[in-house]
Amino acid sequence: MWLDFFSALALVLVIEGLMPFVNPQAWRNMVHRVAEMDDRSLRFAGLTCMVIGCVALWLLR
Repeated sequence: MWLDFFSALALVLVIEGLMPFVNPQAWRNMVHRVAEMDDRSLRFAGLTCMVIGCVALWLLR
């Protein structure tokens, strides 16, 4: 179980690092736009990502 957890965490770090490595200017612009979003929009985006992730995990089981 712990191996799966740390493997998933490592994969998240690899995926998160792709954008700043490949196109740092676009990543910087995206981070700037996210910083300007209101709390409600950020929460909705976070909830949407969590739901999509849970559905994907459920489909992959």
